[in-house]
Amino acid sequence: MTNTPKQFSRALIVAIGLTSATLLSGCGALVVGGAAAGTAIVATDRRTTGEQVEDKAIQLKIGEQMRRLFSSKSDAVRFDVSSYAGRVLLVGDVPTQADKDSAGQAAKGVEKVKQVYNELRVGSVTPFSVITNDTWLTTKVRAALIDTKNVPSRTIVVTTERGVVYLQGKVTETESQLAAKTAAGVNGVNKVVKLFEIVSRESLVGSPAPVENKSTAPAATPASPASSGSGAVETMPIK
Repeated sequence: MTNTPKQFSRALIVAIGLTSATLLSGCGALVVGGAAAGTAIVATDRRTTGEQVEDKAIQLKIGEQMRRLFSSKSDAVRFDVSSYAGRVLLVGDVPTQADKDSAGQAAKGVEKVKQVYNELRVGSVTPFSVITNDTWLTTKVRAALIDTKNVPSRTIVVTTERGVVYLQGKVTETESQLAAKTAAGVNGVNKVVKLFEIVSRESLVGSPAPVENKSTAPAATPASPASSGSGAVETMPIK
């Protein structure tokens, strides 16, 4: 069967996303959840350069902690670590509630960590097909955010786990609502969880201005009647 250009394009994007994310069930692979590598991030991210460096260090340190913690049960563990300004999101799979609690405590003990959102799931390792779909959803959400006017997409970290999209970043209340609405409108998204640090517009004076995007509405996504974008939005406020 010959693949259509559309099918080939999707397969290529998924392959690239999986390669860059390095999602390896059974190894407890560290995933730098949405943070772009290189120096360009410094010019477009609302974190300070120091915060960005610290977040990368936090992700590496927590990844090492997880690998040590679950070295004897690596086949049953999968995790993704994302840090934004010291606020850490953990997602993935662990065998027991005790394992989840231990992972959360280990993450909290890492230097410079301000808060941990422990969203690890207790159960068997997520099938690869679901992981692939999550990678595809992350790609679509990022594209929708880029295509939406007044959303500072380059300072927003997107992590998708079993159809649930987590958004991290420093945004105003208006930007938070628009970004969540945009993500929730993407076909296949089950729920959007806002982990934003809400800041005032005044506090952003002197920081890089948001890039002017193409539209004011969420980007259109082809959808079947049974799976149109209708994700709910949940807020987990910064404490």
